[in-house]
Amino acid sequence: MVSKEKEKNDETKKDADDQEKDKPIQVLDEEDIELLKSYNLGPYTVRIKTAEDDITKIAKNVDKLKGIKESDTGLAPPSVWDLVGDRQMMQSEQALQVARCTKIIAPNTEDAKYLINLRQIAKYVVALGDRVAPTDIEEGMRVGVDRTKYQIQIPLPPKIDPSVTMMTVEEKPDVTYDDVGGCKEQIEKLKEVVELPLLHSGRFVKLGIDPPKGVLLYGPPGTGKTLLARAVANRTDACFIRVIGSELVQKYVGEGARMVRELFQMARTKKACIIFFDEIDAIGGARVDDGAGGDNEVQRTMLQIVSELDGFDARGNIKVLMATNRPDTLDPALTRPGRLDRKIEFLPPDIEGRRKIFEIHARSINCAKGIRWELLARLCPNSTGAEIRSVCTEAGMFAIRQRRKAVTEKDMLDAINKVIKGFAKFSSTAKYMVYN
Repeated sequence: MVSKEKEKNDETKKDADDQEKDKPIQVLDEEDIELLKSYNLGPYTVRIKTAEDDITKIAKNVDKLKGIKESDTGLAPPSVWDLVGDRQMMQSEQALQVARCTKIIAPNTEDAKYLINLRQIAKYVVALGDRVAPTDIEEGMRVGVDRTKYQIQIPLPPKIDPSVTMMTVEEKPDVTYDDVGGCKEQIEKLKEVVELPLLHSGRFVKLGIDPPKGVLLYGPPGTGKTLLARAVANRTDACFIRVIGSELVQKYVGEGARMVRELFQMARTKKACIIFFDEIDAIGGARVDDGAGGDNEVQRTMLQIVSELDGFDARGNIKVLMATNRPDTLDPALTRPGRLDRKIEFLPPDIEGRRKIFEIHARSINCAKGIRWELLARLCPNSTGAEIRSVCTEAGMFAIRQRRKAVTEKDMLDAINKVIKGFAKFSSTAKYMVYN
């Protein structure tokens, strides 16, 4: 009996639910919406909001009539300045002096003391201030000390020249290994040096050998040395620092060597780092005494790089790439094994490599169908990747000149006659072969 009553109750509930579903849905009108908006509002909320809006408008108008603009000074209006309070605060908190903590005496104890070196003043043994913990201070770091008791008040970051910090590549380049044509062997050799130690370091540990730390990329201009370095920066998650050789040539004595020292100091703070020296022949030339002493500063910079690559200090997980098109001018101390363990030569691509480069550049060009890339590659003997790219650009210029929307094979042939054959006297590949 109880089960039958339950079934009846369930059926009646279902019928009631069905009837409610069948009822038409009533749409809210404007009065209902206004009523819903008034929920949780106090009696004076609207008036207070309108009064605040009026006050802000009046304040803007007053500032406009006074001629005060926020973009002019970036300060608050003079009416709200508290000069007396600011002066008292500056007198109570004096400026700190920069010192260097050279040694910690009795570390990890309650009686620990710190030996600081104030430049051009003296050396002092001091204690810590109230705001600094003993774990915040390490030997060799820069600290801020007060001017009375010379107590350490704050730890400071290492002093690195902003021009050195700006050499770090923040955004990854959009170049991948697929965008580098005609350099298959070079890519494999570079992967073994850069990617393999970072991704599979255990293989070197099992064999008991140290992975190569430095690579020299050399070859004629336009063969893809810098392009491959950009692909490495895109591939790895390590910090990538790009340095042009001429940036390290400074006016004053010791400035270039200091920049190199700070560069490697910054690289050691990273978990993994790749430093790319482009046009290294600007500072890495062989040492020759000309009697006038004009190259002494350049040689000091090069010697600092040599000592950083393989000196007393451990280099850490830092890979060094160097690129040049004049390897014959480099100093033997820079190119010896241990500093630059691997030398990778970039020669002009063969027929297959030239065809691949044509196809890579044709991806972004609106080309007509049926272009014979093999024929175009055969018509460009001893050409570099930069020259082939110039051919594709010049073919596009021919198409624009004739107001066409696609590049044809005839445009490519005309561009080859203009760039490869017409500008042959500007090619530096022949000179590279003679020098090297």
